[in-house]
Amino acid sequence: MDRSRWRNITGLDRARLSEARLAAHYAAQWLARIARAYVLPRADDVHTNLGWSDSQGALTTHELAAGGSAGLRISELTLVLWEEGSGGAQAFPLDSRRDEDVRTWLGDRLREMGLDPAALDAPLPYPMPAHAIGSGAPYAARALAAPLAELAAWFGNADLALGEARQRVLARGLDAPPACFWPHHFDLDSLIKLDQERTVGAGFSPGDDYYDEPYFYVSRYPAPDVSRLPSLPLRGHWHTHDFVGAIALARNVIAVGDQQGEIETFLSTAIDILVGA
Repeated sequence: MDRSRWRNITGLDRARLSEARLAAHYAAQWLARIARAYVLPRADDVHTNLGWSDSQGALTTHELAAGGSAGLRISELTLVLWEEGSGGAQAFPLDSRRDEDVRTWLGDRLREMGLDPAALDAPLPYPMPAHAIGSGAPYAARALAAPLAELAAWFGNADLALGEARQRVLARGLDAPPACFWPHHFDLDSLIKLDQERTVGAGFSPGDDYYDEPYFYVSRYPAPDVSRLPSLPLRGHWHTHDFVGAIALARNVIAVGDQQGEIETFLSTAIDILVGA
């Protein structure tokens, strides 16, 4: 278990963290637009998912067709374009900027790369949660510096914990791709394939309509009989509305001394239960 990367979370201001999450969710849609326009298409929209660079504290796209990649540094909400091979980067802090400003900056940079900036204007194929940014309000990254830093810590911890959980799954001979961020739901997820019909998803959400705080989850499809499932560690509980899954809420994670160890136990226990259910 790699303990060098884990960042202990010491507090939880749900209202401020929720505002930071929504701002980051909107900002990440620029990565989604870039991926849809300039990453070679793959089945099931896999080309639009995002990775996590812990050294950059950033969500990152797959390699663009013209080379290089794009990212979003979460702690300060800064868009970055990395050049292929050179290691050079162009950065655009979003604080006090509106989406129209982002479009102008990205359009100029992408045109310099020989790409058609008009491809950025294709509408997103899904609705976004309501927020003033969607109506033209500026990003307020500086005012949200503390919760954005906390959000980045959650993302880094989740990437680490889910990566280690995946290694344990692979050691059992099961098929599990690396966990990735999906810009639509804005969560980190790896889908374990048991057979042609059954899957187990292990992931992390920074908060959503189900829980207005970060949480780790392990879900199963088709849904098992909840009445037959055992209790969970880390004061986890079984969620049954719209999906069946094991849930470990942020409030319970930060309440323990060994946060990384408890999350590892939660994920491995829940995966074992649902793989065998």
